[in-house]
Amino acid sequence: MPDAPVLVITALGDVTADLVLRELYDRGVPVVRLDPAVDLRGGARMSARVGADGLTGILATSTRRIDLAAVRSVYWRRPTPYGDSQRTVTAEQRFGIEQSRAGYTGILTTLPGALHLNHPLRNRAAEHKTSQLATAVHVGFTVPDSLVTNSLEEAKGFAHEHKRVIYKPVHGVHLPGTDGRNMTIWVHTVEADELGPSIALCPHLFQACVPKTADIRVAAVGDELFATRIDNEGDHLDWRRDQRHIKCSPIAVPDAVRTAVRSYLHAFGLTFGAFDFALDADGRWWFLECNPNGQWAFVDDATSRAIARTLADTLRKGTPHD
Repeated sequence: MPDAPVLVITALGDVTADLVLRELYDRGVPVVRLDPAVDLRGGARMSARVGADGLTGILATSTRRIDLAAVRSVYWRRPTPYGDSQRTVTAEQRFGIEQSRAGYTGILTTLPGALHLNHPLRNRAAEHKTSQLATAVHVGFTVPDSLVTNSLEEAKGFAHEHKRVIYKPVHGVHLPGTDGRNMTIWVHTVEADELGPSIALCPHLFQACVPKTADIRVAAVGDELFATRIDNEGDHLDWRRDQRHIKCSPIAVPDAVRTAVRSYLHAFGLTFGAFDFALDADGRWWFLECNPNGQWAFVDDATSRAIARTLADTLRKGTPHD
């Protein structure tokens, strides 16, 4: 299917997607980039029919017209959200936003025979931290003792038990700041006496703090793993907080970790995952989390190019993941 296109679902300015797009262009693979919440309000059109032949339809942009049934693969990255959660909208506008989200996503996730890297519904299922941790234990990763709770008593007891405990949200969230920019809650240590009644507001994730010597990010594309050691010159636990202070270098993946990564991807039905580990002084890899749509373009150039090539190869092949 040399003329079958790859559909890349993402917003402009996605540097990670740009690397993969360049690889696909270099291979002569037809590519259509689409940001549904923006493009389908700005002149692009999409129609789908479901009948005896299944789903058929067209996507027409300012420069391309493609047969939806002929799409070989869909690279789901980071499209613009539908609507602005910080802006008050009318009932009519809310109706349009919800119909757009459900309608366009429903079409794009039902394309017949297309590989989804990853399917958004599988991404969503794989984002839940508790499910991640339980699955990680099941497939053989070493996992820090963890607690998800809205009980102040349980949280204090956990903090006293482990002496040094970290806090992280159970789900990544961006909060509006006073300066108009989004704020992020970073991983940080907590003491038992810092915990108060506000714990009851919602579930919180606490973990025993791993005495790490470095962090590791593994980008897994099917059976291919690309591991990067991250050394942090800063004084904070979360290396993502200020990437000016990190140094990235390739690192070999132990066989046991490699096997567990493959089992983990299979458990969630993922083709891609960005795994985060803490490396301790004894060389143990402690599983922290897996972002099914995580970043990797920040690592060293050779590794990022290798990841981009492997993703492009997978999208070009277009064989659906079991």
